[in-house]
Order: sequence, then C-alpha cells, then structure tokens
Amino acid sequence: MTKKKYDIKPAHGKLGVMLVGLGAVTTTFIAGVEIIRKGLKKPVGCQAWMGTARLGSRMENRFVKLGDLVPLSGPEDMVFAAWDIFPDNAYEAALKAGVLRHDDLLQVKEELSALKPLKGAFDRDFVKNLDGNHVKPGTRRQLTEALRADIREFKKSVDRVVVVWAASTEVYCEPTGIHGSIDAFEKALDADDRNISPSLLYAYAALMENVPFANGAPNLTVDAPVMVELAQKNRVPISGKDFKTGQTLMKTIIAPGIKNRLLGISGWFSTNILGNRDGEVLDDPESFKSKEVSKAGVLDTICSKETFPELYGDLYHKIRINYYPPRGDSKEGWDNIDIFGWLDYPMQIKINFLCRDSILAAPIVADLAVFMDLAARAGFKGIQEWLSFFYKSPQTAEGVYAEHDLHIQKIKFKNTLRHMAGEELITHLGLEYYETE
Repeated sequence: MTKKKYDIKPAHGKLGVMLVGLGAVTTTFIAGVEIIRKGLKKPVGCQAWMGTARLGSRMENRFVKLGDLVPLSGPEDMVFAAWDIFPDNAYEAALKAGVLRHDDLLQVKEELSALKPLKGAFDRDFVKNLDGNHVKPGTRRQLTEALRADIREFKKSVDRVVVVWAASTEVYCEPTGIHGSIDAFEKALDADDRNISPSLLYAYAALMENVPFANGAPNLTVDAPVMVELAQKNRVPISGKDFKTGQTLMKTIIAPGIKNRLLGISGWFSTNILGNRDGEVLDDPESFKSKEVSKAGVLDTICSKETFPELYGDLYHKIRINYYPPRGDSKEGWDNIDIFGWLDYPMQIKINFLCRDSILAAPIVADLAVFMDLAARAGFKGIQEWLSFFYKSPQTAEGVYAEHDLHIQKIKFKNTLRHMAGEELITHLGLEYYETE
C-alpha cells in the first residue's frame, strides 16, 4: 500500500558539513568532493550520488536515482568546516595523511589550502597516543559554549548544517549517572566533570544548536542516554556508530551468506595491520577496547547463538589490530574462518583484504552528511536506524537488537527512502507475478 508522501523541505542552498577531525578520512572526503565537482572523477562508493532504487514491480523495470526519489544535496552544494587539534590546513593535513596521490591533491590545492581548522576540544585522557596544541582552553562548560559559537558562526554562511565525528577513537567508556539525563549531564558540565569526553561535548553542542550529529567512531557519544533524550527534545536526528569499512564490511557481507546456508562456524580469527593515525591511536589498549567491542558485536547478532546453538554456540571470535607505520593508510586484513557443513565436515575460508581505509570511509562521510540532512528536512528526529548500512555498531532504540546483515540493512535503507517519497515498499515477495485468475 502506498503511504502518504512526507512533506520534505527542498535541498535548496548550501549544506554546511562540519567535521570533527581534519585527518586522513576527512581530507580524503573533502578533496574527493572538490575533485568530483570539477568533473574529474565519479563519486564511486557514494549511495547518495550514484545509488538507484527500483520503484514498482520488476515487470515495470523502473529505476530512479536516489536524488530523483527524494531531494538530496549534491557535491556542488557542500561547504566545509572542521575542528582539529593540529593547525595544518586541509592540504597540509592531506599531504601528511598520505592517502591521495600528490597529483590528485594538486588539482584542488587552492580549495584545500583555504580550509583551516578551528581549534578542537581535547582531553588526552580520552586519546592517549595523540597530543595536539591547536586546542580550545577552558572548562567543559566553556568548551561546549565555544563549540556552539563555532556552529552559530558557520551557520551564517550556509543554509543548513550537519556535524560528522571523524576524529580518533576515544577510550572505552560505559554510561554512568552523568550520561543518564539532560539534568545530570548539565550539572556535570557545570562541575567540569572529567568523565565527560570531548566527543560528548561536540554532540551536546550540535544538538543544542539543532544540528544533526553522526558519529563515525566507536566512542560513547550520541548513544549515551542523555544525547538520545536531547535529540528527541530538540527534534534533531542522530546516528552512529563507527564507519563500516575494511574487515567489518567484509564480515557483514560474508557472515550472512554462511548463516543463510545454515553452515556452522567454529571460529573466526581477524587481524590487520594499519599505519595511519587511526592505527597509532588504536595501539593504546583502552582505545582498542572501544573498537574491539564495536567490531565484535557484528557476528554476535548475525550468527545468533540462541537461535542456532548447534551452529554458532561455540563460535570463537578473536580480533587483533596491529599498528604498523610502514603501511600508512593501506590497511591489510586477514581473516581465517573455520566452518562446518553436512555431517559436521570442516571447511575453511581465508580472506586477504588489501584496502585503503580512508578511501572506503570518505563516501560514507558524504552519505551520512547528505542523508542526515535529508532526515532533518523530512522532520525525522532521534535515532536514525535506517542508516545502519553505514555503521559497524548501529544505534537502535533501547531493547531493539541491531541488524548487522548488510543486505537487510540496504533493503531497510532503500525502503525508508521509498516511504519518504510515498512509494510502495519493496518486500521481494513476488507472488503477484505468478497469480492466475
């Protein structure tokens, strides 16, 4: 049944994208957008700018670009701002990151050089292997007010704003009393409570300014109860967490196939080497724990031990990340998967994935900026579970398990866009093709 079409505000004017962190991922994203809008490359990997959706039955053979289904901002509409704890402009930061070839960067050197970061909010207790000097001074309350002032100033030059966290992984934190409500959190801000992480300061500042916030790292941020409450109160979209790239992307592709064939898994060993700033940060055990928890949850949900104890009850899942500076941003991952089939006969799958972390993450930043803006214009508020496709550890409502199967996530993503547009949802039932009178 066709739903009532949402009254989505048009994507007119400039979309301001404020990025927390001006490192490998964000400079690759910004440089890519600048190159794409010059017509020099295509936006490979970007759902918003290359994706399509089927409408109606398969017999109609009707496919549309996502931007024709719902109003989306394009690369030509984006304006950038960033916070960072290092003072390098985007061109200098991109050179240091070493992701893109120098000849590619030269094509957009002027645009990148013009982007100078705002001072960041930073506490080394939360990212122990980094120490920058381009930081804001002050108490937790003063820092949030300074971040809010940055957002308000940026709003003057654009029509709409979204904030995307693409900075380093913070140490692992469990929610405590200060994360439980707006009142408790604001009292903790006023007390300059050192248990409030920088990522929470950015999220609070964005939501207080009615700006959508997407969390690309595994930190406790917009999934803290206080931020869910604040997003609902201020009617602002939030989503997270942890950009789905590399090994976890492969797990969400491969594991559903194994599970769908009802093959058993006795063990899955994953290790990788990475030499960029992300790898350096994850060399700290406390930051690694945040990443480990995020990555481990994928198999727990896809391969449910409760539903299939005979197949996955003894599944042993081990994850290792190794900092290896010579490799830079070119991550290499190895997976050994011990599976078993008919009559419990063992088999193995081995995956060697040589990927570029920031190349996989950059289009996710673009998509989250575009679709979080769409959510705001459609009047959506709170947790945007329909964007799970882009995250390792999708944020859901309390008591609702996260869906990690990439294929199901993609169906949910496209059906949400169809729903927004008032189009019929695609269930893939297909019985109508075979019905006879």
